[in-house]
Amino acid sequence: MDGMVTQIKKSEFERLEYSLGYTFNNISLLEHALYHSSYVNESQNESIKETGDNQRLEFLGDAVLGLAIGHLLMKKYPDMHEGELSKLRAFLVSESGLASMARSIDLGRFIFLGKGEILSQGSNKNSILADTFEAVMAALYLDAGFNTTCGLINKLFDSMVHAVIGRSETEDYKSMLQEYVQEMGHCTPLYTIASESGPDHDKTFEIIVNVCDIKSKGIGKSKKSAEQNGAKNALKIIKHLE
Repeated sequence: MDGMVTQIKKSEFERLEYSLGYTFNNISLLEHALYHSSYVNESQNESIKETGDNQRLEFLGDAVLGLAIGHLLMKKYPDMHEGELSKLRAFLVSESGLASMARSIDLGRFIFLGKGEILSQGSNKNSILADTFEAVMAALYLDAGFNTTCGLINKLFDSMVHAVIGRSETEDYKSMLQEYVQEMGHCTPLYTIASESGPDHDKTFEIIVNVCDIKSKGIGKSKKSAEQNGAKNALKIIKHLE
């Protein structure tokens, strides 16, 4: 789609709405969210000049995403520590994270750009994609309210959250702890189940790790993840004591 076209066909908006999983009551909010500054600066349309670019919506969208993602992570991972939650949220709302999300809904093809940005493939630049995605989330919030927007963000980010968590869980802290204490001349770490809680389909395990005269606790949704968490915490304690 030509970024300098002043009207988007209704069918084009419908395609974007379908990708978002939401139909706007006020479609002008979504259109405004797609106005890059280069487009507004070059436009000869006075109403577009008056509306302005999407930068104020970007500002609001940044706050909406931060709160919604924080709410999602708190609810989804009740046993995750504050530091881990902060790192995960920071990755998800980073420029590369938001640009990836924007590409997943093919947002680039809908952005209004100036001629220079069109020639330089602006619709595929991480910065423009991330900023526009923030603006679209702000438009959602203004049109639907926080609860609906939070639910939509939950659905959009669910697979990305699982992918990031999956990568972090591939780090084998048990092996790292084993190798570390062996180099120090200590015995093998001992892992003991301290407690199990929750229904069978959603259990939470607490593991105690005994090693090098210290104890550490690990919590997880499986025995394996609880042991990995306990080993990670044990490594932190041992290295701090040295």
